[in-house]
Amino acid sequence: MTQHHKINYIEIPVKALASSKAFFKQVFGWSFVDYGDDYAAITGAGIDGGLYSSDKQVSTKKGSVLVVLYSDDLVQTQKAIVAAGGSILVPTFEFPGGKRFHFCDVNDNEYAVWSDK
Repeated sequence: MTQHHKINYIEIPVKALASSKAFFKQVFGWSFVDYGDDYAAITGAGIDGGLYSSDKQVSTKKGSVLVVLYSDDLVQTQKAIVAAGGSILVPTFEFPGGKRFHFCDVNDNEYAVWSDK
């Protein structure tokens, strides 16, 4: 498969790099490669990307792109998010083809998780 014109990498602003890395490792099992004190590449997330230190916030209310993750078990994923210090922003709702919810990580960035199960 060609990479030409495909989404290849995403970069996400975070207020606190260390707590963001800990959150995503605990909840989703992601790994990171640090490049200095202000940047960490994401590995094991399904698409390559990175977290970078910033005072900006990811929010659909502010017009940000929404990163949507997949889960085989929405209930367990929600529990893991809350246990790691995140919060549920939009409760689970159905749409044609599945269900999803939105959450905030420990830095108040918005994401969504969906499932077709």
